[in-house]
Amino acid sequence: MKTDHASEVAQGRRFEFGKNWARFLRELDETRIVAAIDSLREMLEVENLNGRGFLDIGCGSGLFSLAARRLGATVVSFDFDPASVECTQELKRRYFPHDARWSIAEGSALDSSFLNRLGQFDIVYSWGVLHHTGAMWQALENAALACKPGSLLFIAIYNDQGGTSLRWAAIKRLYNRSPRSVKFLLVLAVGVYFKLKTFIAIAARFENPFATRPQSTRGMAWFRDLVDWVGGHPFEVARPEQVFDFYRARGFSLMRLKTDRGHGCNEFVFRRDTSNH
Repeated sequence: MKTDHASEVAQGRRFEFGKNWARFLRELDETRIVAAIDSLREMLEVENLNGRGFLDIGCGSGLFSLAARRLGATVVSFDFDPASVECTQELKRRYFPHDARWSIAEGSALDSSFLNRLGQFDIVYSWGVLHHTGAMWQALENAALACKPGSLLFIAIYNDQGGTSLRWAAIKRLYNRSPRSVKFLLVLAVGVYFKLKTFIAIAARFENPFATRPQSTRGMAWFRDLVDWVGGHPFEVARPEQVFDFYRARGFSLMRLKTDRGHGCNEFVFRRDTSNH
């Protein structure tokens, strides 16, 4: 896996998510951890995850693996990016050293044999990951392999904006094929674009555009999310109904849905039917 990942990065076909998340860990504090925990509670509609197995597909920074472990789950985390695996191992060292109920591995969401070896779980979580695999629909198929009957599948997939999504895909390809100076300018330009867009929208509602706004409800950092967005390649998108139809055909029922009208992610919580074996 390490060779495949390094080769894709060297060819400008893959963003180094793990290096970006390693920088985020320098900013991680208890407030962000609590926000991540609260977001899991809200979407999964639970107070805790005691006695449940939790699989984090594409664990990234490791924040949500940590959140699930804090909630009492037995956690298995994996990522294709070796640096993301290191980030998650670092969080385990900080908060749950020598804990037998949190294991971390390097692996791919596209590797069905790897997923089958992990077994099945009560909660399968993959937020903003499967659209970065290079084969999103196969990754969505494989995620179902890890779901035991009656389990919950919590995923987030980029919203399909048609031509706008195609333009973002071109920006992401350019970023990954560019020298560091051009990458910096692209992030700067996109950051200014988003800030101006937000400023105008707030002002149009006759609100104070200079007022302090709440941080991400998921505990993530705005700038790290921005770099992730600009550089995040491979990049695929889907309409909410496409994801719904895909999983309904595989024996899943939609429990919760949170849609995004813009370029962000649509969030889904599905339950696998108990009759599905």
